[in-house]
Amino acid sequence: MRITLAEDSALLREGLVRLLEEAGHEVIACVGTAPDLVSAVEAETPDLVMTDVRMPPDNSDDGLRAAVALRQRHPGLPILVLSAYVEQSYARALFMDGSGAVGYLLKDRIADLSALNDAIERVASGGTAIDPEVVSQLLVHSTTSPLERLTPREHEVLGLIAEGLSNKAICERLYLSEGAVEKHISSIFTKLDLAQDTAAHRRVLAVLTWLENREG
Repeated sequence: MRITLAEDSALLREGLVRLLEEAGHEVIACVGTAPDLVSAVEAETPDLVMTDVRMPPDNSDDGLRAAVALRQRHPGLPILVLSAYVEQSYARALFMDGSGAVGYLLKDRIADLSALNDAIERVASGGTAIDPEVVSQLLVHSTTSPLERLTPREHEVLGLIAEGLSNKAICERLYLSEGAVEKHISSIFTKLDLAQDTAAHRRVLAVLTWLENREG
Protein backbone atom coordinates (compact mmCIF):
# COMPACT_ATOMS: atom_id res chain seq x y z
CA MET A 1 0.00 0.00 0.00
CA ARG A 2 1.28 3.49 -0.89
CA ILE A 3 1.23 5.72 2.19
CA THR A 4 1.93 9.41 2.78
CA LEU A 5 3.14 9.96 6.34
CA ALA A 6 3.03 13.26 8.28
CA GLU A 7 4.69 13.42 11.72
CA ASP A 8 6.64 16.34 13.15
CA SER A 9 8.87 14.25 15.43
CA ALA A 10 11.81 13.15 13.30
CA LEU A 11 12.54 10.19 15.55
CA LEU A 12 8.96 8.90 15.53
CA ARG A 13 8.64 9.63 11.82
CA GLU A 14 11.62 7.45 10.98
CA GLY A 15 10.40 4.74 13.33
CA LEU A 16 6.99 4.70 11.64
CA VAL A 17 8.60 4.49 8.21
CA ARG A 18 10.54 1.40 9.28
CA LEU A 19 7.42 -0.19 10.78
CA LEU A 20 5.36 0.49 7.68
CA GLU A 21 8.02 -0.85 5.35
CA GLU A 22 8.39 -3.93 7.55
CA ALA A 23 4.66 -4.52 7.08
CA GLY A 24 5.11 -4.37 3.31
CA HIS A 25 3.86 -0.85 2.67
CA GLU A 26 5.56 1.82 0.57
CA VAL A 27 5.97 5.29 2.13
CA ILE A 28 5.84 7.52 -0.94
CA ALA A 29 6.20 10.77 1.03
CA CYS A 30 7.33 11.52 4.57
CA VAL A 31 6.82 15.09 5.84
CA GLY A 32 6.99 17.06 9.06
CA THR A 33 4.52 19.93 8.57
CA ALA A 34 0.85 20.27 7.64
CA PRO A 35 1.49 22.38 4.50
CA ASP A 36 4.02 19.80 3.31
CA LEU A 37 1.40 17.09 3.83
CA VAL A 38 -1.07 18.88 1.58
CA SER A 39 1.63 19.48 -1.06
CA ALA A 40 2.76 15.85 -0.97
CA VAL A 41 -0.76 14.51 -1.50
CA GLU A 42 -1.43 16.98 -4.30
CA ALA A 43 1.80 15.90 -6.00
CA GLU A 44 1.07 12.18 -5.75
CA THR A 45 -2.18 10.82 -4.34
CA PRO A 46 -1.49 7.92 -1.96
CA ASP A 47 -3.65 4.94 -1.06
CA LEU A 48 -3.75 6.22 2.53
CA VAL A 49 -2.66 9.28 4.52
CA MET A 50 -1.30 8.80 8.03
CA THR A 51 -0.99 12.02 10.00
CA ASP A 52 -0.38 13.41 13.46
CA VAL A 53 -2.72 16.09 14.86
CA ARG A 54 -0.35 18.62 16.41
CA MET A 55 2.11 19.78 13.75
CA PRO A 56 3.85 22.91 12.45
CA PRO A 57 3.41 25.65 11.48
CA ASP A 58 1.18 26.46 14.46
CA ASN A 59 1.86 23.27 16.45
CA SER A 60 -1.86 23.10 17.15
CA ASP A 61 -4.33 20.91 15.26
CA ASP A 62 -2.71 21.69 11.90
CA GLY A 63 -2.34 18.05 10.88
CA LEU A 64 -5.98 17.26 11.48
CA ARG A 65 -7.13 20.41 9.70
CA ALA A 66 -4.95 19.44 6.75
CA ALA A 67 -6.59 16.00 6.73
CA VAL A 68 -10.06 17.58 6.64
CA ALA A 69 -8.99 19.85 3.77
CA LEU A 70 -7.57 16.90 1.84
CA ARG A 71 -10.81 14.97 2.21
CA GLN A 72 -12.70 17.94 0.81
CA ARG A 73 -10.41 18.00 -2.21
CA HIS A 74 -10.21 14.22 -2.55
CA PRO A 75 -13.50 12.70 -1.29
CA GLY A 76 -13.02 9.26 0.17
CA LEU A 77 -9.24 9.58 0.56
CA PRO A 78 -8.41 7.14 3.40
CA ILE A 79 -7.11 9.04 6.45
CA LEU A 80 -5.62 7.46 9.57
CA VAL A 81 -4.89 9.90 12.40
CA LEU A 82 -2.24 8.98 14.98
CA SER A 83 -2.22 11.31 17.95
CA ALA A 84 -1.27 11.64 21.60
CA TYR A 85 -4.68 13.14 22.42
CA VAL A 86 -8.25 13.58 21.16
CA GLU A 87 -9.04 16.82 19.32
CA GLN A 88 -12.81 16.87 19.10
CA SER A 89 -14.00 19.56 16.69
CA TYR A 90 -11.94 18.74 13.61
CA ALA A 91 -12.07 15.01 14.35
CA ARG A 92 -15.85 15.26 14.18
CA ALA A 93 -15.59 17.11 10.86
CA LEU A 94 -13.34 14.40 9.49
CA PHE A 95 -15.73 11.60 10.44
CA MET A 96 -18.86 13.49 9.43
CA ASP A 97 -18.07 13.97 5.74
CA GLY A 98 -19.92 10.73 5.11
CA SER A 99 -17.29 8.91 3.08
CA GLY A 100 -15.99 6.44 5.65
CA ALA A 101 -12.35 5.32 5.32
CA VAL A 102 -11.21 7.15 8.45
CA GLY A 103 -9.40 6.17 11.61
CA TYR A 104 -8.18 7.81 14.80
CA LEU A 105 -5.71 5.97 17.02
CA LEU A 106 -3.89 7.13 20.12
CA LYS A 107 -0.15 6.58 19.79
CA ASP A 108 0.43 5.17 23.25
CA ARG A 109 -2.33 2.57 22.78
CA ILE A 110 -0.93 0.97 19.63
CA ALA A 111 0.24 -2.31 21.13
CA ASP A 112 2.11 -3.73 18.15
CA LEU A 113 2.67 -3.60 14.42
CA SER A 114 -0.15 -6.03 13.72
CA ALA A 115 -2.66 -3.73 15.43
CA LEU A 116 -1.47 -0.75 13.39
CA ASN A 117 -1.50 -2.73 10.17
CA ASP A 118 -5.00 -4.02 10.89
CA ALA A 119 -6.20 -0.41 11.30
CA ILE A 120 -4.48 0.59 8.05
CA GLU A 121 -6.17 -2.23 6.15
CA ARG A 122 -9.62 -1.42 7.58
CA VAL A 123 -9.37 2.28 6.78
CA ALA A 124 -7.95 1.71 3.29
CA SER A 125 -10.86 -0.62 2.51
CA GLY A 126 -13.41 2.07 3.43
CA GLY A 127 -14.08 1.16 7.05
CA THR A 128 -13.30 2.81 10.37
CA ALA A 129 -10.68 2.24 13.05
CA ILE A 130 -11.28 4.32 16.16
CA ASP A 131 -9.47 3.92 19.47
CA PRO A 132 -11.86 3.09 22.33
CA GLU A 133 -10.72 6.19 24.23
CA VAL A 134 -11.52 8.33 21.18
CA VAL A 135 -14.93 6.67 21.02
CA SER A 136 -15.61 7.47 24.67
CA GLN A 137 -14.79 11.16 24.15
CA LEU A 138 -16.42 11.71 20.76
CA LEU A 139 -19.47 9.51 20.93
CA VAL A 140 -21.33 11.22 23.75
CA HIS A 141 -25.00 11.54 22.90
CA SER A 142 -27.64 14.01 23.99
CA THR A 143 -31.02 13.22 25.51
CA THR A 144 -32.78 14.07 22.23
CA SER A 145 -30.58 11.77 20.16
CA PRO A 146 -32.03 8.90 18.09
CA LEU A 147 -29.49 6.86 20.02
CA GLU A 148 -31.89 6.97 22.97
CA ARG A 149 -33.78 4.23 21.16
CA LEU A 150 -30.89 1.82 21.62
CA THR A 151 -30.56 -0.58 24.53
CA PRO A 152 -27.37 -0.54 26.65
CA ARG A 153 -26.15 -3.65 24.82
CA GLU A 154 -26.83 -2.04 21.44
CA HIS A 155 -24.84 1.01 22.54
CA GLU A 156 -22.00 -1.34 23.44
CA VAL A 157 -22.18 -3.07 20.06
CA LEU A 158 -22.28 0.26 18.22
CA GLY A 159 -19.21 1.41 20.13
CA LEU A 160 -17.33 -1.67 18.93
CA ILE A 161 -18.51 -1.06 15.37
CA ALA A 162 -17.06 2.44 15.68
CA GLU A 163 -13.74 0.92 16.69
CA GLY A 164 -13.85 -1.01 13.41
CA LEU A 165 -14.46 -4.49 14.83
CA SER A 166 -15.98 -7.17 12.61
CA ASN A 167 -19.01 -9.19 13.69
CA LYS A 168 -16.72 -12.07 14.66
CA ALA A 169 -14.51 -9.79 16.76
CA ILE A 170 -17.59 -8.35 18.50
CA CYS A 171 -18.73 -11.89 19.30
CA GLU A 172 -15.38 -12.60 20.92
CA ARG A 173 -15.26 -9.30 22.81
CA LEU A 174 -18.79 -9.60 24.26
CA TYR A 175 -18.95 -13.41 24.52
CA LEU A 176 -22.03 -13.50 22.31
CA SER A 177 -23.05 -15.85 19.52
CA GLU A 178 -22.79 -14.68 15.92
CA GLY A 179 -26.57 -14.77 15.66
CA ALA A 180 -26.97 -12.55 18.73
CA VAL A 181 -24.54 -9.97 17.36
CA GLU A 182 -26.26 -9.94 13.97
CA LYS A 183 -29.59 -9.42 15.73
CA HIS A 184 -28.21 -6.47 17.73
CA ILE A 185 -26.72 -4.88 14.61
CA SER A 186 -29.94 -5.32 12.64
CA SER A 187 -31.85 -3.70 15.51
CA ILE A 188 -29.39 -0.79 15.57
CA PHE A 189 -29.86 -0.19 11.84
CA THR A 190 -33.64 -0.28 12.25
CA LYS A 191 -33.75 2.03 15.28
CA LEU A 192 -31.44 4.55 13.60
CA ASP A 193 -33.66 4.53 10.48
CA LEU A 194 -30.81 3.51 8.19
CA ALA A 195 -32.08 2.64 4.72
CA GLN A 196 -31.33 -0.74 3.21
CA ASP A 197 -27.87 -0.69 1.64
CA THR A 198 -24.70 -2.71 1.82
CA ALA A 199 -23.85 -3.87 5.34
CA ALA A 200 -20.50 -2.06 5.24
CA HIS A 201 -22.15 1.22 4.24
CA ARG A 202 -24.77 0.98 6.96
CA ARG A 203 -22.07 0.28 9.57
CA VAL A 204 -20.36 3.54 8.61
CA LEU A 205 -23.68 5.40 8.63
CA ALA A 206 -24.40 4.07 12.12
CA VAL A 207 -21.09 5.46 13.38
CA LEU A 208 -21.78 8.78 11.66
CA THR A 209 -25.22 8.96 13.28
CA TRP A 210 -23.60 8.50 16.68
CA LEU A 211 -21.08 11.24 15.97
CA GLU A 212 -23.72 13.59 14.62
CA ASN A 213 -25.78 13.29 17.79
CA ARG A 214 -22.98 13.86 20.31
CA GLU A 215 -23.23 16.90 22.56
CA GLY A 216 -21.43 19.97 21.19
